[in-house]
Amino acid sequence: MRRILVTGGAGFIGSNLVRLLRAERPEWEIWNFDSLTYAGSIENLADLGEDPHHRFLRGDVREPEAVASALARSDPEAVIHLAAETHVDRSITDPLRFLQTNAWGTGVLLEEVRRRGLIRFVQVSTDEVYGDLGFDGPSFRETDPVRPSNPYSAAKAAGDHMVLAWHRTFGVDALVTRCSNNYGPRQHPEKLIPMAILSAIEGRPIPVYRDGRNVRDWIHVEDHARGILAALERGTAGTVYNLGGHAQIPNVEVVRGILRELGRDDSLIRFVPDRLGHDLRYAMDTSRAEGDLGWRPQISFESGLKETVRWYLAHREWCDRIRRRT
Repeated sequence: MRRILVTGGAGFIGSNLVRLLRAERPEWEIWNFDSLTYAGSIENLADLGEDPHHRFLRGDVREPEAVASALARSDPEAVIHLAAETHVDRSITDPLRFLQTNAWGTGVLLEEVRRRGLIRFVQVSTDEVYGDLGFDGPSFRETDPVRPSNPYSAAKAAGDHMVLAWHRTFGVDALVTRCSNNYGPRQHPEKLIPMAILSAIEGRPIPVYRDGRNVRDWIHVEDHARGILAALERGTAGTVYNLGGHAQIPNVEVVRGILRELGRDDSLIRFVPDRLGHDLRYAMDTSRAEGDLGWRPQISFESGLKETVRWYLAHREWCDRIRRRT
């Protein structure tokens, strides 16, 4: 491969993926297609400077003309699709926006890829499409049915189904990765870990839903990016690959770990009423990705969290700018 189009490449996961691709595949030409919403910023890739192998195109996946133009200009051999609305709380207050971007936008992109042909398509999705695992259930496997609980995960599930249907019906060279909760540098402060870090630094209360026992499987964003690259290069069309960090931790314990790192006590924790459709637990069985792709997570949650806390301490100005834009 020589030319890759990454949608949503200025967001948290997307910018980390672009950075990895430039480091690991320096001969590749990376085209970055992003609408730069509140959660995406070209500043996330400022360290690339005037890299001639990274080209930015501003546009929205919901707009067929913009998508067609981006594909015509980049002429990619593969598309990695990360452009999405991702925050569950926002999906509850504005569900149609999530449907438009995560489902309709995926369809727009698939149709243009189908029209051009000979393009590999990697859909980057989420463990949330599987729904509520419950505290005692086995980890999600790719063969499990999808049972989304909120508008965000429902819209992502719709996109996943479309990708797999376009492969079966039209022969599009497409596959899906589903990942557990990401964390790491440059994540928007609306998400749990950066929100808790910044609140603790500033001595503000940290809201935690219900009793904080909801469990998530945490993966460092760099491990996720490596999983996406492995799926791009070694994945089988029409296949779903689960990517997870093997770190199932209750939300309240994640917050307590952050407080310990910053020398704060638990008095900052504030339990608040639960959000609508809140799943109890997610956990990923990653044996397919490990066996077929040769991938497994490398960064432990303990070391990754320490690094993440240090990054936010050292980049307060970045955080302030991002929060002003929200």
